[in-house]
Amino acid sequence: MNLKDNYRIELRAAIRQLTDRCLYAASKWAGEQLVGIEHDPAKFTPANTRFQRGSSSIRRRFRSSDVISTPIAGVSYVSTPIMEEDEIVDGDFYLLAKSYFDCREYRRAAHALRDQGGKKSVFLRCYALYLAGEKRKEEELMELEGPLGKSDIVNRELVSIERELSTFRKNCTIDPFGLYLYGLVLKEKGNGNLARTVLVESVNSYPWNWNAWLELQSLCTTVDILNSLGLNNHWMKEFFLANVYQELRMHKESLSKYDYLHGIFGFSNYIQAQIAKVQYSLREFDLVEGIFEDLLRNDPYRVEDMDMYSNVLYAKECSSALSYLAHRVFMTDKYRPESCCIIGNYYSLKGLHEKAVLYFRRALKLDRNYLSAWTLMGHEFIEMKNTPAAVDAYRHAIDINPSDYRAWYGLGQAYEMMGMPFYALHYFRKSVFFQPNDSRLWIAMAHCYQTDQLNMIDEAMKCYKRAANCNDRESIALNQLAKLNADLGRTEEAVYYHKKDLERMEDEEREGPNMVETLFFLAKYFREQKKFEEAEVYCTRLMDYTGPEKERAKSLLRGIRMEQTGAPSMDIERFPP
Repeated sequence: MNLKDNYRIELRAAIRQLTDRCLYAASKWAGEQLVGIEHDPAKFTPANTRFQRGSSSIRRRFRSSDVISTPIAGVSYVSTPIMEEDEIVDGDFYLLAKSYFDCREYRRAAHALRDQGGKKSVFLRCYALYLAGEKRKEEELMELEGPLGKSDIVNRELVSIERELSTFRKNCTIDPFGLYLYGLVLKEKGNGNLARTVLVESVNSYPWNWNAWLELQSLCTTVDILNSLGLNNHWMKEFFLANVYQELRMHKESLSKYDYLHGIFGFSNYIQAQIAKVQYSLREFDLVEGIFEDLLRNDPYRVEDMDMYSNVLYAKECSSALSYLAHRVFMTDKYRPESCCIIGNYYSLKGLHEKAVLYFRRALKLDRNYLSAWTLMGHEFIEMKNTPAAVDAYRHAIDINPSDYRAWYGLGQAYEMMGMPFYALHYFRKSVFFQPNDSRLWIAMAHCYQTDQLNMIDEAMKCYKRAANCNDRESIALNQLAKLNADLGRTEEAVYYHKKDLERMEDEEREGPNMVETLFFLAKYFREQKKFEEAEVYCTRLMDYTGPEKERAKSLLRGIRMEQTGAPSMDIERFPP
């Protein structure tokens, strides 16, 4: 039996156990990885497989020479025995309670198991109480503060659940699922250190519960914390590390892990979506778009992660593709937060900002902790010049995820609009700390330094240099560096950046005011340096334009030719001293 066969056996057993405990999200995740395992070519025929995909193009796209795959050879995974079920006496009551649970009658499910002492029954009873408390908390939030308000309302069941599960843990009568729930409760109560310890115990005992890994990941805010966890070397740890590296902005390490996992789980939609997320963070929008197109071909009713795809289409201004995606998710499931965000993005691209805000609000009514909706709604309020509402939305986003660079950037924009560059600079600095490879953030910070209140030109130039090194797609940084150096009398540096800017515009086949400005500057500079041939080249290129640019170019060219012949020049297009 080979490695992949072992993974299949483990995942099949895990799906049954997770489903039996009503952990449906974890069960779904395990099922996607199960069908995502690549088949042995000798056995891979349409007769003995559930489906066959033409996704070789996707696989080739993920295999890049600059990503070092984790070698399979030399990796030794621990063998974790599959848990045996202990529910015999409680069987009938458990089945009844599970039926109530599936009907969302959580308190009724907990009551049905009140006298049952088996580990499985204890977990479901406590889990049902936890969800009942969450449900009541949401109801109180709606009644007291509205769907988008702030409140100190908490889950009132946390104290009793913590007390009970703590006792079971001390007596060593708790199973891995109980440990997972105990860790979740501790995290909700703010006891992060103990929650990490308990969750590590849970995943080391039962590594197939992806819910537990996700809760543990949310508590790993630094690399030092990650390295101190003491996790067993199970193959599920590779999924966890890839996810944590992504959250910690260690993109190369994350891609390396996913590249290795993709060699085993070659048809996993989850891995493909995660790779798209990493590439999105690297702003490789063309690659991300291709991955999502392939995902939708393989899974046409997928809504999960499609809001990120809509962000890419929005950034590329692909109105027709975004319209099609919005219609698609609306017909699939219009009451999903992702669907509402996609539709909101569509209306935003069309310039209908009030309608966009309406759909972002709908997303938050469905899930008040949906980070993207808060951030995107803040962007819409910025467009509508409603800065107080924008600040409130961005602060909500930061409360949910303090590492969300988009929310920090949005706050910077809002305070910049209010004429408060010192505050804006603080928020822009936070945003570049969390996303140092985004040129837009460095450019925004440079603009702050250039304001009349700050007037810190040297600091602005440092920011523009960082932006130029971060693949500035709009080519703002090079143009600004050229202008600032020219204003400061640093002519040679200005020429250097104008040349670099010109090369980039030529490579991207872009025309516009920046091109005209650069050509005039270089033509006048080389004329001053008596390099008439080079000056003529730039002037000749300017002759292709119409309007006043062409007339200025003619005048400059006449002056160059007169100087070449030794005649006095009458034009006034001279390079400034």
